[in-house]
Formats: sequence, C-alpha cells, structure tokens
Amino acid sequence: MSAGKRIFKIVFQSQGQVVELFARSVGQAELFGFVEVEDLIFGARSELVVDPSAEGLRAEYGGAKRLLLPLHAVLRIEEVEREGAPRVHEAREPAGQVRAFPVPLGPPARDPRRT
Repeated sequence: MSAGKRIFKIVFQSQGQVVELFARSVGQAELFGFVEVEDLIFGARSELVVDPSAEGLRAEYGGAKRLLLPLHAVLRIEEVEREGAPRVHEAREPAGQVRAFPVPLGPPARDPRRT
C-alpha cells in the first residue's frame, strides 16, 4: 500500500460516546498531549440507505480541516485496508470495572523542601 493511500481508523471517546472515524493522516500534534487527525473520510453520499448516526458525524466533523484529540480520549488507532462507515455508540463499561483516574502527562513537580 503506497504512503498516499494509507487509511486509518480512529476510535475515541467524546461526551460519553465512542466515535469511529476514518482518516488519511494521523500523527502527533504540535500541542502536547494531543493527536492530530487530518483528511477525514466519510464515504460517498449517494448511498441508498442513509445511516442517521453517520450523517450526524458528517455534520459534526465534516467541515473540520483537522481534529486535535486529547491523548487520553483516544482508544485505538488502526491502519486498515479500506475505509468503512463512521459510527458512534454509547460508551459501555462492564459492571465492577475500575478505571484509572486521568493524570497529567508531565514531569512530576519538584518538592521545594528538597535541594
């Protein structure tokens, strides 16, 4: 697969939902702690069956030149052979599962008492 034809599937959380989008370019953003997603792919509009969730995603993200996603919101990034339909669904967590509390991604603060 040539470098110009690479397709990535990006799965991330946004406002209690899990969103799956497809893009041609993914990388580390200039802003610390963010993932940059460019050239979003939404597929052809001429489909006979219209998925309302896909149309909602197109309306929300379709006009964006690039997305800057917080690193802690990204669940998975995959390089795939071909694009698929963008999807959104409610985030579900198994009962009794303990989640890690989000922590800042920076060096620890220095203790002023130590020299």
